[in-house]
Amino acid sequence: MNILLLAQIAKTMLLARLKQSVIAAVGVTFGIMMFITMLSFMTGLNKLLDGLILNRTPHVRLYNEIKSTANQPLVLMDKEGKTLNMISSVKPVDRTPQIRNSVAIIQNLKKDPKVLGLAPKLITQVFYNVGSTDVAGVINGIDVLAENKLFYFSDYLIKGNMEDLNTMSNTIVLGKGAAEKMLVDVGDVIQVTTPKGARYSLKVVGLFQVGIADIDNVQSYASIETTQKLLGVSRNYLTDIQVKLKDLNDSPDMARLYAQVYSCDAIDIQTANAQFETGSSIRTLISYTVGITLLIVAGFGIYNILNMMIYEKMDSIAILKATGYSGKDVMKIFIMISIIIGLTGGFVGLIGGFTLSTIISNIPFNTPSLPTVKTYPVNFNPNYYYIGIVFSIVTTFIAGFFPALKASKVDPVEIIRGK
Repeated sequence: MNILLLAQIAKTMLLARLKQSVIAAVGVTFGIMMFITMLSFMTGLNKLLDGLILNRTPHVRLYNEIKSTANQPLVLMDKEGKTLNMISSVKPVDRTPQIRNSVAIIQNLKKDPKVLGLAPKLITQVFYNVGSTDVAGVINGIDVLAENKLFYFSDYLIKGNMEDLNTMSNTIVLGKGAAEKMLVDVGDVIQVTTPKGARYSLKVVGLFQVGIADIDNVQSYASIETTQKLLGVSRNYLTDIQVKLKDLNDSPDMARLYAQVYSCDAIDIQTANAQFETGSSIRTLISYTVGITLLIVAGFGIYNILNMMIYEKMDSIAILKATGYSGKDVMKIFIMISIIIGLTGGFVGLIGGFTLSTIISNIPFNTPSLPTVKTYPVNFNPNYYYIGIVFSIVTTFIAGFFPALKASKVDPVEIIRGK
């Protein structure tokens, strides 16, 4: 039968029960709208939370861990393993935090096609001298430009200018929590004591805040040159090489490779931040589950409405079949009705979801712990809209298939005889 003619019949039946059809479409609209909004908001929140750590974490970190040697002399003596050796209070192996041959390693890593960029770092523990009190802290000696390019250092700066670390010697950027403990601000001078007991004066040129108390209360940043000067070490002295890869998923394999090639310790971002990745996955799964549940509920509504429409349209179905329309034609008509409801409700739901997401993204969100965040985070990923419209069509098709199958099996003789 002519598909255009079947579509016209479907339209007529749809308009004949316009109120019920609108209710079914509203159900789909609400399901799609909440699916888009929840997924956009939850994934936006995931990106914000993960960014607090993951954006500040290298994909692969090369360092030297101070640890005891695995093969003690007493163990090596008994090669046959016939005795039980118990060793306690083993001292760490004579190994410094310095990465040996750091310059050659950096030059080699820059040639690696999988490497996006790298940033050297020198980490040292210090004491911030506050009157007669010493406050424990950590100074991160960084290459300012590389740190900002790879780890968005300037995004967390709430006062001052990061370039002052490069242009001015003996300068430091303090965490907001550490600055509040010492009652200092930009322009003030603080005293720090190094692990070797040397005391230096550093000028505060900036304050940063990442929203994590353990970092803001302890960490500070200086240039690598300033940090090397504090420790009295050579210009080649580095404790960390931070590597960002072009593909995050390569991190575990590359960490193992670098550890073997460069004879140092290496840790990948998945291992260092497994709990954040797990939390993000669970939150995203919950969002998908709730959204899909809403669409399934809307599908049951369409199923019930089409079922009722079949009972109310038994006469029309009988006449159609008596005048030459086959069961497949009747089935196509009711499937068209369900798809029209799904498409209409789906597209309106997409518009509603985008509108609601836009409104949420413009609501002010001010919190002292996240100074760089001004509004609620929303992720406008187009894939969510594709998923939403496809799922609305699939759901409504399935919801309409079984009533349409029932309508195709209606016997016109029985209906007319009953009348």
